[in-house]
Amino acid sequence: MPRVVPAVIRALDVLELFLDRAQLSAREVMERLDLPRTTVHELLVTLEARSYLISVPGQPVQYRLGMPLFQLGAAFAGRLDLVREAQSVARDVAAACNEAVHVAVLDGADVIYLVKVDSTHPVRMVSAVGRRLPAHCTAVGKVLLSGLDQAGLDAALSKGVLTGMTPDSITDPERLRAHLERIRAESVAVDIGESDSAMRCVAAAVRDHSGATIAAMSLSAPIIRWTPQVHVEWTGLVRDGAATLSARMGYRPQPR
Repeated sequence: MPRVVPAVIRALDVLELFLDRAQLSAREVMERLDLPRTTVHELLVTLEARSYLISVPGQPVQYRLGMPLFQLGAAFAGRLDLVREAQSVARDVAAACNEAVHVAVLDGADVIYLVKVDSTHPVRMVSAVGRRLPAHCTAVGKVLLSGLDQAGLDAALSKGVLTGMTPDSITDPERLRAHLERIRAESVAVDIGESDSAMRCVAAAVRDHSGATIAAMSLSAPIIRWTPQVHVEWTGLVRDGAATLSARMGYRPQPR
């Protein structure tokens, strides 16, 4: 096995302390990592010499992250492939329940499906990658709409007329806005026959490194397989799947 370099591990430990703190003093680093004063001093001096940390004068001196870390993060973000990562996570979620899993993005007032992993059941959802549907009629779409700010939502609903796909579709703008408020509070959306009367669907948001909602993941099944018990189970599965994909896209939940 290749040897792990302890000094590099310690340097990375120091940098990771700044994930939830903007600035730290040498004493705070020493106390958090339980390292000797000399070791911490050498690590901080080395990281500052390479501009990975910047010292802020004061009593005591504080340290903050430097520009090279931003450059590395930007380079990593630029290489992320939402479709590739989504396909991998969707396969895992589908394998856990043998139902259809989709990942979609918002385009105006519509959703476009980027990824689909189908079930092996003879009765399953009819859909396709690249398909476009009205966002307000789908679970993924409602999650994505709920992630917009007020101006963005106003723009998405600017036509004022919401066309339904089934009798259960929400076609009143004010009712939809109230519905989206509940989705924001619950962080999950359900499509109860709103896009297809024979189908049920649950979806959760996928976020990027900034916390913005960039996609949504859903789990869909025919009504004949949708019971209260599997609703609870599949809601957990899609939440976990969306969280896994969010982590791969650089999202890190803020501590409560």
